[in-house]
Amino acid sequence: MHIKLQQLVLFFVLLGFGAQAQDKKYEIQTIAFYNCENLFDTIRDPKIYDEEWTPNGAQAWTSKKYQKKVNNLAKVMSQIGTDENTKMPAIIGVAEVENRGVLEDLVKNPQLAPGDYGIAHFDSPDKRGIDVGLLYQKKHFTVTNATPHPLYIYDMNKVDKHTGEKGTRIYTRDQLLVSGKLDGEEVHFIVNHWPSRVGGEKKSSPLREAAAALNKKIIDSLYAINPDAKVITMGDMNDGPYNNSMKKVLKTAGKKEDLKAQGLFNPMEKMSKDGLGTLAYRDAWDVFDQMIVSEPYMRGDFLGWGYWKARIYKKPFMVQPTGQYKGYPLRNTNGEPGFSDHFPVYIYLIREMK
Repeated sequence: MHIKLQQLVLFFVLLGFGAQAQDKKYEIQTIAFYNCENLFDTIRDPKIYDEEWTPNGAQAWTSKKYQKKVNNLAKVMSQIGTDENTKMPAIIGVAEVENRGVLEDLVKNPQLAPGDYGIAHFDSPDKRGIDVGLLYQKKHFTVTNATPHPLYIYDMNKVDKHTGEKGTRIYTRDQLLVSGKLDGEEVHFIVNHWPSRVGGEKKSSPLREAAAALNKKIIDSLYAINPDAKVITMGDMNDGPYNNSMKKVLKTAGKKEDLKAQGLFNPMEKMSKDGLGTLAYRDAWDVFDQMIVSEPYMRGDFLGWGYWKARIYKKPFMVQPTGQYKGYPLRNTNGEPGFSDHFPVYIYLIREMK
């Protein structure tokens, strides 16, 4: 769709383009990420720890509950970004999904089906059985390559029972790299779900720093092939924009003026500074769900896809209305399906129409 004229005029005045913008037309695409919080089917998989997400498990997870969960998630995904773009997101990164089957059920839901979404997914070695994935509208995005990148991290306080050597691998989610053409232009997406804060933020920080190092390695490899590579790395990082994984390892910039060539811009840094959040714990909000763009998106010519702005998607129906957790994301509670314990995030990309 075309962005409203008054919005574009204001936008380009701020950028210094002035009235010239009135003679140009722009197209827009929404790129989103959503942690689906335990999107499990009802079938017991002996390879993973999914017992509680079965009809006889702790969650008494029935087909009816599962279908309600899928319907809830589809409702959110179909509406992300529609405040300023009538189209559903062209790209949706997801986390905490059990397998490809649940993603197939998701894209077949009547609320998402009109988008005709394809799926990029690989099973991760995570012991809980949760993976990341990428949904894409086939009419807008063509996949040229999809590759899982495993994260090798070890608990050096334990001994491997097979080798007797110190250090046992911590099995976590792969990082999913999907490259392709977004309406004809080459772009790259990395979907992440970094190690949790189990054991405390400080003690577990090295695990997320290792995840950030892997992420940077992937991005640097794309820059090595093409210095103008357009990369969006997104996900539940289990860290905020100011943590070491972001500032010291990925070296993200929170202000455009601080962004260096082939650097990374993190629009969520300002959101965090402004007190916004995608999840809450003990009444403290943080922005663990982040979308970070490579420097070529920030050059401002918009002859190709460029970054416009980022948002957290939060609507009243997604929010806990009463009780101790009033205002929190409306999550699964006592075996009853909600939406998620995270709010989704998204960015708008725009480019000049030819």
